[in-house]
Amino acid sequence: MQLISEQLAQFHRDGFLVLRDFLDAKSCDNILKIAQAHLDAKIEPIETETGYDSRDKAYRTTITDYTSHAKEEQEVVRRLRQVYQRDILFKAWMENEKIRPILQQILDDQVVITTAHHNSIMTKMPFCSTQTRWHQDRRYWRYSDDNLVSVWLALDEEDSTNGVLEFIPGSHKMKFSKDQFDEKEYFLESIEKNKQLIETKVSTNLYKGDVVLFHSLLLHRANKNSTEKPKISFVYTVKGLQTKAEKGSRSSKFPEIVLEKV
Repeated sequence: MQLISEQLAQFHRDGFLVLRDFLDAKSCDNILKIAQAHLDAKIEPIETETGYDSRDKAYRTTITDYTSHAKEEQEVVRRLRQVYQRDILFKAWMENEKIRPILQQILDDQVVITTAHHNSIMTKMPFCSTQTRWHQDRRYWRYSDDNLVSVWLALDEEDSTNGVLEFIPGSHKMKFSKDQFDEKEYFLESIEKNKQLIETKVSTNLYKGDVVLFHSLLLHRANKNSTEKPKISFVYTVKGLQTKAEKGSRSSKFPEIVLEKV
């Protein structure tokens, strides 16, 4: 499967692309079943809601120990980390050959899975999840260039009530000044020039099996989950073979999986 020229142009223009009904429902349900078991057992490495909110820029840039060190039973898991090696179903999705030609088109290079970043089952749990503020994923990643794309798989319906992704189209191509971000490099919603840009945000409801591809510099966010049902999604990141992790950085401390061209 490949993108038609209009789809490829749309990705490069907007910084994201939705692929509808990409993975079959049975595969999604099987992934979700394993993910739920790991979430219920809080199998490390995980990130908790408390941990997500408390980590500063230095931690997110340098620390390679992804265990949560959570001591409280009531800690809410925000994501399962390092899922590539957790289960054969997770690995199979990340190495899926159907999507690989699309990723090759977008990257214009051979596809490499980066297990250092994302490589996660993401959650927004009922009543206790928090919003995800405007940010660029690339801010804590250290690579030779920005040719990185994230692959987001909806394992069930996602909409504005449970935290669907929102994007600012074209923001991956924009130049920003340091004063447009806070100390954790979240995009400030309080200053006028940012407000005007945020008004251009877009989102689309996702359904089981839908995939969203988005650029590492694209500004995006998500609401908290205000429903009574967990929202669970799968996200991993790929890069081009020519894009190199900076030596000594967290980005270089985890294995990379080079996928054969198809």
